[in-house]
Amino acid sequence: MGLPRIATYDVPGVDEYPEGRVDWTLDPTRSAILVHDMQQYFVDAFADADGPVGLAIGHIARLLDAARAAGVPVIYTAQPAGQDPVDRGLLSEFWGPGLQDEESAAIVDELRPVAGDTILTKWRYNAFIRTPLRETLAAQDRDQLVIVGVYAHIGCLLTAADAFMNDIRPFLVADAVADFSREDHLFALDYAANRCARVLDTDTALAALAPGATGVGR
Repeated sequence: MGLPRIATYDVPGVDEYPEGRVDWTLDPTRSAILVHDMQQYFVDAFADADGPVGLAIGHIARLLDAARAAGVPVIYTAQPAGQDPVDRGLLSEFWGPGLQDEESAAIVDELRPVAGDTILTKWRYNAFIRTPLRETLAAQDRDQLVIVGVYAHIGCLLTAADAFMNDIRPFLVADAVADFSREDHLFALDYAANRCARVLDTDTALAALAPGATGVGR
């Protein structure tokens, strides 16, 4: 029980992204970026640190620099170490006890939060469950959520779906997420693009966040 050992895989390229149903404009005055579960415990599951997760880390770092420069709020989710079984609930039956120490619970060094960022304690796949994420976005008049991190077909996807159901437009950055496998990664992109989110790549998101940009999309 616990996380699988994740073999390396070829991250889907832009030519493989689903066309999707919407072409929303990513607007830095309306958006926040969510760094989903980029903790040592989840990253260490990847067999190749330079594979999909390394690519995602590099792209997330670029996005964070651009977001902070543009005044876009940066929000992190992080599961706590040593969770009480009552708090962990059914997650234990699928994944075991989870994170066991503060070292494994730390955000990876390359993406460490800075002053002004928000860190939310996360309890379930969906980052809106038992967290003030919705209220945090509303307090800053943000109705768009840029989602990056791990794992694409689990927490990232379910968070995107919940955002959609609460009229918060989610943007899933396809090359700034990583997953258990290429198949799972593609599944997440397809489901999101056709049911709840706009799927885009890092370069497109960066163009929207650049100084003087008026958004990318419609």
